[in-house]
Amino acid sequence: MTYDAARFAYQEMEATGSSGVQLVVMLYDGAIRFLNDASNSVKNRDLQGKIVAVDRALAIIGELQGTLRMEEGGEIAKSLDRLYTYMTNRILDGSMRLDHRPFDEVVKLLTNLNSAWKTIAEPKYAPSARTDAPAPLEIFG
Repeated sequence: MTYDAARFAYQEMEATGSSGVQLVVMLYDGAIRFLNDASNSVKNRDLQGKIVAVDRALAIIGELQGTLRMEEGGEIAKSLDRLYTYMTNRILDGSMRLDHRPFDEVVKLLTNLNSAWKTIAEPKYAPSARTDAPAPLEIFG
């Protein structure tokens, strides 16, 4: 996902009343889908499919990483930055070696993160519903 495409998606979400947390969930869903596509493409020796899927997954992870607010997000943002770098390296490794296992590993990591973001997106956990809750998107720009 290019920067302009991500910005457009974010603006569209804002216009329709969706939250930034829901956008993060959608981005994780997309990255998971593309990495599953990459894994299946490698298994089926579909190199063109693998290239497209890897490019899309890397673009999403790059966008997530690029929008981290390191100062405001503190240690959480720093940890996510390191994790996104690790994921990017694993995806590149799997792509170069035509090995589906690194893609599957990153899918597991993203699935765990996505589960946490989905919990945050639930109305009972939304910052507006709790006065003591920090804004979860302080870590993203």
